[in-house]
Amino acid sequence: MKESWSSVDTLETNFRPLVVIELAKGTKEETIEWFTKRIVDKKTNGGAQLLIKPLVTENGGENIYLVGASHLRLLLGAENVGLVKECNDNSMRAFTYSSRKTFKDFADDNQNFLTMSECQYIIKHELENLRAKDEKMIPGYPQAKLYPGKSIVRRLLTNGILVQIFPLHDREELKKLRHTWYGQVKIGYQPLDEIRCYFGETIALYFGFLEYFTFALIPMAVIGIPYYVFAWEDYDKYVMFATFNLLWSTVILEVWKRICAVMTYRWGTLLMKRQFEEPRPGFHGVLGINPVTGREEPVYSSIKRQLRIYLVSVPFVCLCLYFSLYVMMIYFDLEQWALDYHEENKSNFSSLMLYVPSIIYAVVIEIMNRIYRYAAEFLTSWENHRLESSYQNHLILKVLVFNFLNCFASLFYIAFVLFDMKLLRQSLATLLITSQILNQFAESLLPYWLQKRYMKKMKERMHSLKMDTDLSLVEQVNSEKEMGTYFGTFDDYLELFLQFGYVSLFSCVYPLAAVFAVLNNITEIYSDALKMCRVYKRPFAEPTANIGVWQLAFETMSVISVVTNCILIGMSPQVNALFPDSKMDLILTVALVEHLLLAIKFVMAFVIPDKPRDIQIKLAKLEFESLEALKQQQMKLAAESLKE
Repeated sequence: MKESWSSVDTLETNFRPLVVIELAKGTKEETIEWFTKRIVDKKTNGGAQLLIKPLVTENGGENIYLVGASHLRLLLGAENVGLVKECNDNSMRAFTYSSRKTFKDFADDNQNFLTMSECQYIIKHELENLRAKDEKMIPGYPQAKLYPGKSIVRRLLTNGILVQIFPLHDREELKKLRHTWYGQVKIGYQPLDEIRCYFGETIALYFGFLEYFTFALIPMAVIGIPYYVFAWEDYDKYVMFATFNLLWSTVILEVWKRICAVMTYRWGTLLMKRQFEEPRPGFHGVLGINPVTGREEPVYSSIKRQLRIYLVSVPFVCLCLYFSLYVMMIYFDLEQWALDYHEENKSNFSSLMLYVPSIIYAVVIEIMNRIYRYAAEFLTSWENHRLESSYQNHLILKVLVFNFLNCFASLFYIAFVLFDMKLLRQSLATLLITSQILNQFAESLLPYWLQKRYMKKMKERMHSLKMDTDLSLVEQVNSEKEMGTYFGTFDDYLELFLQFGYVSLFSCVYPLAAVFAVLNNITEIYSDALKMCRVYKRPFAEPTANIGVWQLAFETMSVISVVTNCILIGMSPQVNALFPDSKMDLILTVALVEHLLLAIKFVMAFVIPDKPRDIQIKLAKLEFESLEALKQQQMKLAAESLKE
């Protein structure tokens, strides 16, 4: 028997708070009453059919509400969002309430069939899909216009009425996760399945990639140490090291696709169907009709968007790139000054001064990257992209182009203009190590110290109030709402992308780069885990099947590394000695080797399947079964129509 939405009870004695909604102080009563009514209203009436309760505090004055849902409501919501769960026959299928008994560990009284993060994801989905019916504005706020089909939550956010929505931590589960994840120093794999259950697939995939990339760097680090110690100036031996590096960079990226497919199949996201993308919250325009959905929504001319991109954004990015190159030339002036100073004094202090320009430049690079990031976000938002995916792609492209030039332009200039391999080694080492130290401090240590300081003050204030209400819940909500917001894995992947560039682009010059990368990533795993569990609010789970556009970014970097390493080897004195009479023969030989290595890379990428054979068979079997089921349904409908 199919359960209908109308039969879902909105009252439940065992209320379990899952999500917190914070409204702005001074929000009008009619607005609160209307919004909460829409949250608890039945789906048939355009509501979310969820449970909501105010957070009662002794001093009051704060508009904080706790949102939950009945077990039946969550199960129907799981079907609605297309969650994939494991069946009794060990296959993975999209969950349906009608066939719930066929899923592993399902029982009507098993409240843990859905993980807490899945429940919170369902609630977030339902809240975001609360849409205006015939309202023309948000009650109490005439300036906050509404139209049929407009997301109510997004309008409340853009008008500052809704401050934030965030999922609550499960303190007991978090304590267990912290202990197994970073509570003890050990050499071993991360608990990725537990991370996925608590934080969702997107964050679990990032930590899975970080762990995989760290292990993949170990062979490079092990091979790089003897090359660094015994063959510092012998470029003949570096040919083998560089060739291994180029093949290594291809293999690890292709193998990651297979590992990623195995993990996401086990988690169910490899099978999740992509949902129709709604307009992003910041998208604005003249009210019109979407030709696909037939709903009213803002419409913005694509010509205007293209004009904004090519007449404003592109020139601005080019100006920033020029400024980055200008700063780079100042850095080389400082390098020359330090070298002249060392030549005049020949002291220990002057030797140390040789590293000062590179350290200063590394700090300036990090500052410029962060300032540019804010400018890129503003510009991309101003371009007014309709879809979140389009917004993210344009933002990532802007940030990657600038970061690549800002971080690597000086190294290319030293290598291919100055031809100074000693300075290249020194600059590469300084930039890599300095950037790693700055990132660790700015992303984890400083936020953790600030959060710990705030939590101490919060506990003192909460206990001084001597509340009669549920102190633990009030304390938890009040402490979590003041935590920083985790804005996604963008910065984390960007850091790994730049690290991959330092390791692969000039591997034949500085083999120890992989060693420092491994050491940094080991500490990164612990510091990022600490950051997720102690510093930031719990983020909403986001189902994903892969690392997205970052896979293409890493593959592009590996292709560029083929070119740079081939040119560096071709510039070495030993290789030049093989072509004493004709530089053209040298250039043609280097170009031939480079094309050959690129061909090998692309052949390997083609030969190594993205998904293991068993996963391919399971996916094909599910597709066959769904087609057969559709065929049977069509035959049944046809037979019924013939009877009539």
